[in-house]
Amino acid sequence: MATLIAPEHTSAVEDAEKLQKACKGWGTDEKAIISVLGHRNAVQRKQIRLAYEDLYQEDLIKRLESELSGDFEKAVYRWVLDPADRDAVLANVAIKKLSPDHHVIVEISCTRSPEELLAVRRAYQTRYKHSLEEDVAAHTKGDTRKLLVSLVSAFRYDGEEINTRVANSEAKNLHEAVKDKEFNHEEIIRILSTRSKMQLMATFNRYRDDHGTTITKNLEGDSGDEFLKTLRATIRCLNDPKKYFEKVLRNSIRRVGTDEDALTRVIVTRAEKDLKDIKELYYKRNSVSLDQAVAKDTSGDYKALLLTLLGKED
Repeated sequence: MATLIAPEHTSAVEDAEKLQKACKGWGTDEKAIISVLGHRNAVQRKQIRLAYEDLYQEDLIKRLESELSGDFEKAVYRWVLDPADRDAVLANVAIKKLSPDHHVIVEISCTRSPEELLAVRRAYQTRYKHSLEEDVAAHTKGDTRKLLVSLVSAFRYDGEEINTRVANSEAKNLHEAVKDKEFNHEEIIRILSTRSKMQLMATFNRYRDDHGTTITKNLEGDSGDEFLKTLRATIRCLNDPKKYFEKVLRNSIRRVGTDEDALTRVIVTRAEKDLKDIKELYYKRNSVSLDQAVAKDTSGDYKALLLTLLGKED
């Protein structure tokens, strides 16, 4: 369930006027920006952007970028974008880093629906005049490239139907490859990049029932092995995305110096989807609420926006 608190009926024109007023003159009214944008869903935010451009012949996103700064600006920018466009930006930033964030590509490929991933690929092409696949291929190598290109190119079946016979035989194939430490086996990549999520869950459950342990536990190995890390992230995202995101949040807050990129990414991308469930998992795992952890680790307008998206009432 979502944490975003958005009224059903809003006026895009009135919202655009409030935002223009918040950005006008000396100093910016950040509280006004949060009170509007922090309580609007993706459709409403798009209507605000269109109304703003219509009223002021100016791009709202560019205006906000010029008025705001730091982590707050980055969070607002990511929040205001259309979800598919936001994912395209997140993917591009992750790929172009000196040391690419492969797990961000995995997240986008494995936790979005097939239609959402297709929309991300379209948005990426429109924005960067390249395909997501070619950019992923250009910035990765070896087995990691094979896996990531297969994942971003996938268009999985999205229904409930599963084939138990296939789950049994593919659990066996996975176990053979893992036992022989052939983590880069083409069967592993084929299964992970083509099967539906329901089918994969059946396969992973069969693996656990047959061998008394999860496949990710069997994939523990050299912590510096980038392919192995990417493979584990893939299985976690496909098998239990909420648990995966809880861990990303936990790691982003626990480390010395908060990882604001990861914290912002999860809150902004899940606030309209399943952040309430992720919050519950976080509390069970850490005995402290995510709201409290975020409030303790962040400050100022950035903190206010994140807490608003987490569903904290004003």
